[in-house]
Amino acid sequence: MESKALALAGRRTKAKALDSNYEKPAFFPDKSTLIFEDIKMKAVGLYKYLPIEDKNSLQDIDVPKPEASGYDLLVAVKAISVNPVDTKIRAPKDQIESVPRILGWDAAGEVIAVGLDVQHYKVGDEVYYAGDITRPGSNSEFQLVDERIVGKKPSSLSFAEAAALPLTSITAWEALFERLSISSKGEDEGKSILIIGGAGGVGSIAIQLASKVAKLNVIATASRDESREWCLNLGAKHVINHRKPLNEEFAALNLPHVDYIFCLNNTEQHWAAMVEIIKPQGRICSIVKASNVNLDLLKNKSATFAWEFMFTRSMYKTPDMIEQQRLLNAIADLIDKGELVTTIAKLIQPINAENLRQAHALIEKGNTIGKIVLADWT
Repeated sequence: MESKALALAGRRTKAKALDSNYEKPAFFPDKSTLIFEDIKMKAVGLYKYLPIEDKNSLQDIDVPKPEASGYDLLVAVKAISVNPVDTKIRAPKDQIESVPRILGWDAAGEVIAVGLDVQHYKVGDEVYYAGDITRPGSNSEFQLVDERIVGKKPSSLSFAEAAALPLTSITAWEALFERLSISSKGEDEGKSILIIGGAGGVGSIAIQLASKVAKLNVIATASRDESREWCLNLGAKHVINHRKPLNEEFAALNLPHVDYIFCLNNTEQHWAAMVEIIKPQGRICSIVKASNVNLDLLKNKSATFAWEFMFTRSMYKTPDMIEQQRLLNAIADLIDKGELVTTIAKLIQPINAENLRQAHALIEKGNTIGKIVLADWT
């Protein structure tokens, strides 16, 4: 691997890029993976946490290009997508960064260097990943990411189509098959799940996984005609309106209960309805934080409640971090077999601060369908 060869070479030069007069050793790799302190890359970052209407909320910047070591891959980022987590972290607050903070937790690109401990990838591999919320994000030309949370890009998708998938796929997969303990082999076929907020990024992939992989009967929620149609096209059997009382909407379906609930929209608002709708000994999972839910209401039903946060494994370096690599590879296989489809709904080009501000503004409106993707650096 290139960076391993460089380690053997002792990285004899650090300050200047190679030129035509440099006589490289015989064992020097064909493509240099040396990273020099004076080499810069384009990025979009922030120093202050400002309203998205402020041009300084996200800025075009140049920052040092990083170097791969350990389990890290250095990826040339070809496309990114924007998630609600980006807007939440960027939301106005009294805090100033001494160095620019780079957001972004969805990317697809090409590996250009690898650390000495990397085992599963090589230079030239096309990959996709969400990354680690404790590290610089994907809104940069090049990014370091631990190989254990990286998957091989679906070969049938473009970089832009693939960039729509990682964060939401990890979230949906972990919620369905780990937190809710649904079989990923179809052993729970015929059981039912309510997915609250079906047309968003996570809902769009969760509907597909639940209906096509787990073989469940999916009831999704959506509040507009276009989002309702989106959910039905992805595999939902029924769609009800979460803008109306959810228990009444569900009752109109003449179904007694559901076996599982996956909440992607306002846990507190829908809590009473979820308690009513869930089957005795059923399971509920949410990704939306809540400070005022009464878990005692689940006691008589012996129902289970679990949180899903897809950054847990990378944040705490859990022993099973590599499960995210495995599940992303499983998603890629399902995509390439035609069993799942990308959830990209809008493509913006190129990647720059102005276009990222546009994407953040759309996310903050709260009515996007699928995923917003940005591709290509100018």
